[in-house]
Amino acid sequence: MGQYFWPEDFPINRVAESLVERGLHVEVLTGKPNYPQGVIYDGYRAWGCTTESRGGASVYRVPLVPRGQQNPVRLGLNYLSFVLSGMLFGPRLLRRTKPEVIFVYGVSPILQGIPAIFMGWLKGCPVVLWVQDLWPESLSATGYLKSKPALKLVEVIVRLIYRHVDLILVQSEPFLALVGNLAGGTPVKYHPNSGPKVVSNSTGDTAPVIPELDSGFSVLFAGNIGSAQSVEVIVEAADLLTAYEDIRFVVLGDGSRREWMLRQAQRRKLTNLHLPGRFPVHTMGRIMRKASALLVTLADRPIFAATVPSKVQAYLAAGRPIIACLRGEGARLVTAAGAGLAVPAEDGRALAEAVLELRAMSATERDKMGERGRDYFDEHFDHERLTDQLVAHFGAVSRQCEGDR
Repeated sequence: MGQYFWPEDFPINRVAESLVERGLHVEVLTGKPNYPQGVIYDGYRAWGCTTESRGGASVYRVPLVPRGQQNPVRLGLNYLSFVLSGMLFGPRLLRRTKPEVIFVYGVSPILQGIPAIFMGWLKGCPVVLWVQDLWPESLSATGYLKSKPALKLVEVIVRLIYRHVDLILVQSEPFLALVGNLAGGTPVKYHPNSGPKVVSNSTGDTAPVIPELDSGFSVLFAGNIGSAQSVEVIVEAADLLTAYEDIRFVVLGDGSRREWMLRQAQRRKLTNLHLPGRFPVHTMGRIMRKASALLVTLADRPIFAATVPSKVQAYLAAGRPIIACLRGEGARLVTAAGAGLAVPAEDGRALAEAVLELRAMSATERDKMGERGRDYFDEHFDHERLTDQLVAHFGAVSRQCEGDR
């Protein structure tokens, strides 16, 4: 269960496919796709319930209010509408379902745990929550909620959610203590994200044509272009490197700050900054492997120091050198893997210097960085191994709940 699912680009899509491949019967209760553009995708409408099939899983969609762009009120309505729709329509859509476990993909909003808990109570089965974002900290860090009393109320709600599920999985090791402080007696275990499915070049498919990746020294950022990513640092670094005609920053994706980046590129005459838009998920592995370096950024907030952006695993899997413009656990993983360079968050000058440092290396040196990253990924984030661990978690919590009855 979760507010986001295909065609929205989230790691849960591949997790669901892998669970089906292992013979599990998977049913997904989700919302109407509208992330990150904030409008309902073509082929869907905001209202009404629908049913479809994806990768062997049955997908049930409930109505919600689209999130819009940079509108806190619309975003709040988006979050609350899924909670209400999930509780109102979910039981009817899943009336013939007898799940052994309800699994919640816990990106923001963590409020989506509420209909899952309600459904777990109705069905008499355990609920497993996989925490990707910390609430209320992420709300404060991104500026969506600034009122201290409101943040305190959200913390109370999060504590109640954590204490009414049966198992909490967290995407980074620093989350263990932070979530554990609110979880009471609910077990909390580390379960990291994996990367996207690696598509071999031998399939005969080719990557989409992005001319800026075909020559010179290209620095690729891929993913959500939002306030949490502090993309201002990319604009600053591009501005500092305009004299180097072979250096190109390529920013793929969409989000609330993309239009701002486009305006800045035009106003500052940044011919080295390119934003070609979004590309199909299945092409991203081949696109990444064409880049000279891969860039991950996050805002300089304490909460983000504990977070590992899912693109870090994707970058490691791609086997290209990484520049990590962030602090904390994400930077530690990149340096521990020997897969690239880490510089302070929001430091445009340090980012520009890291680009120049990688550019000065030989292609062989950069390839070795990428190989080390790929080896680290295979050891720590292999998708098949992590899927097996997830299935084991499901089995253990199901048996525990059976024993408690």
